[in-house]
Amino acid sequence: MLAKETLDFLRKLEKNNNREWFTANKKLFEDANNNIIALTDLLIGKIAKFDPAVAGLDPKSCVFRIYRDVRFAKDKSPYKTNLGAFIAAGGRKAMAPGYYFHVQPGMLFSAAGKHMPDSTELLKIRNAVAANTKEFRKIVEAKKFADRFGPLHGDRLSRPPKGFAADHEAVEYLKLKSFTVGEEFKEKDALSADYAKTLADSFKASFPLIEFLRKALK
Repeated sequence: MLAKETLDFLRKLEKNNNREWFTANKKLFEDANNNIIALTDLLIGKIAKFDPAVAGLDPKSCVFRIYRDVRFAKDKSPYKTNLGAFIAAGGRKAMAPGYYFHVQPGMLFSAAGKHMPDSTELLKIRNAVAANTKEFRKIVEAKKFADRFGPLHGDRLSRPPKGFAADHEAVEYLKLKSFTVGEEFKEKDALSADYAKTLADSFKASFPLIEFLRKALK
């Protein structure tokens, strides 16, 4: 389960985002990070029951580092003020379609799908949506799916992408730059003993989209 101390650490870090404080409180970070690793490990086991592709993943390969790359950033704060993990075949670096959870005071959510695919991947997904529109719409417009997640998230083009007709029945989906869905959670719910199950249920509901995206990217 998600520990209250993990959120407490992140609140403190947001107010003290500097190396001196972080070094002096390294044990707080280690405890928080270990909590996220444990939650990720629990989730991998639950997700593997409906998505065997993630079975046996090392949870440490899924958890994001807290250290920011500030080389080209105006904000030189050395640490992220959130923790989270991306669970997908190959771990977070594989960037395959998968499942993400985000832990930050006041911002706790799940997300699933493919976020900001590169140009080659995006074309493959768009081609799959254009060629299999009925199948895709059956997934994302299914009542249970749509009631739970709403519309697909992310930025979109203002015009149809090059090579696709403006009157294509799936044109609004073809304009998307990402293909993800997700849910937000209140802090009291995230700190409950059932949070891993809540996240796993969200990911299970998104699985048809994950399957479609995996096939598109083969």
